[in-house]
Amino acid sequence: MSITIICDRIIITMKTKKIIILLGDIIVLYLSLAITLTIRYREFDLNVFENHFVPFSIIYLIWIVIFYIHNLYELDIAKNNIKFSIALVRALVIGGVISIVFFYLVPGFIVDSITPKTNLFLNIIIFVVLFYGWRYLFNLIAGSLRPGTNVAIIGHNPQAIELAKELIKNPQLGYKLKLIIKNNEMIDKTDLPEIKITQGFKNLREVLQQEKISIAIVTPEVYKSQDLIQSLFECIKYKIDFINLPEFYENVTQKVPLTAITEVWFIENISQEQKQSYETFKRIFDLVFGFIILTISLPFWPIIALIVKLDSRGKVFYTQTRVGQGGKPFVMTKFRSMKSDAEKNGPQMTSQKDNRITKFGNFLRKSRLDEIPQLWNIIKGEMSFVGPRAERPEFHHELREHIPFYQERYLIKPGLSGWAQIKYGYGSSIDDNFEKVQYDLYYIKNRSFIFDLSIILKTINIILRGGGR
Repeated sequence: MSITIICDRIIITMKTKKIIILLGDIIVLYLSLAITLTIRYREFDLNVFENHFVPFSIIYLIWIVIFYIHNLYELDIAKNNIKFSIALVRALVIGGVISIVFFYLVPGFIVDSITPKTNLFLNIIIFVVLFYGWRYLFNLIAGSLRPGTNVAIIGHNPQAIELAKELIKNPQLGYKLKLIIKNNEMIDKTDLPEIKITQGFKNLREVLQQEKISIAIVTPEVYKSQDLIQSLFECIKYKIDFINLPEFYENVTQKVPLTAITEVWFIENISQEQKQSYETFKRIFDLVFGFIILTISLPFWPIIALIVKLDSRGKVFYTQTRVGQGGKPFVMTKFRSMKSDAEKNGPQMTSQKDNRITKFGNFLRKSRLDEIPQLWNIIKGEMSFVGPRAERPEFHHELREHIPFYQERYLIKPGLSGWAQIKYGYGSSIDDNFEKVQYDLYYIKNRSFIFDLSIILKTINIILRGGGR
């Protein structure tokens, strides 16, 4: 079986689980409505259900969007832990508040033939019980029964160990890591206590069969041995599928392993020609929504400007040269969020609890309001709503020296938000930026309108949580 087919199967499996979650949520939503109306009117009346169907469907659609924004359709949160519970409670509270607003404050939203006041509150209570029970059951099944595939990793490198930890941490993905086969390398078993680790590649077929391995993930170093390649080839007839580490790693972690790829990866995976229609649509989207949001936000500019001036000495706006598409520099404008002498000692990357940030500047950064002036950069075509973060030339030159393929993140326009910012956040060191480039390359390879919309919605979640920086 080819690597492409196996990777497609991985993607399909993960998408299938997400679809199951979504369909389950929809069933629970309408089941809760049916139970609500049955309790409220002491019998189930189809006509009454039909009268409630349209207004409640609008509310349910909003709820599903809220669930998506809170990552409740991501498999890495499909676990019965505090992270899942907090995200669920926050989403349900926001959904309930919006429902109340629509039913009671939006004129003409209530249909004359229904009386939603009692029905809405009863529906929310019933839905919360059913929804939490359904999600808890799904997470329990996905996490503990592990109906997926036994996996082995053949070979050793940092990405292999990182992938091993990811599979152990997220059993709901459906892959049970049973075995790591190394050569002469040293492996810290602290984070891999239950994983069998063997040394040497002799009797490979017997070892894989003994552990009932269905998928073997092979590191690039293994392919350098002709004898080992022959051993792998002999295992194919025993229904063991082989997939190279970069492909599997990318599909599970949603980032590209920098140290395991070469220039050939870009030749095989980055095609600008295939993205022409998408880029055209994206430019139209940037222009239309850039003008709309800029127009809506203009009345608030004087208020923000006044508070910036009152909060600290200095200019209202902060201009900075950034590196854009193709390495071309451009001038980016933001509302100033730092003290006027923030760089008296030279350029510095922003860090957590950075004492250079003003009190109001901290609010501007968390709410992303400091980035509103960048809408003009978007309208001019220097930036997009979604893309890699535009870096300063001073840091760009340093990072390019230490991080492989760093320059390739400028194959597309930088963005207000991006996949790296969503998955990792802001980087304040070379190691941080190393991680972020892996997410940037994943976005460049897989960018699409749906992917962009997903990033925009997840950005909204970060803003609501005050997670900006």
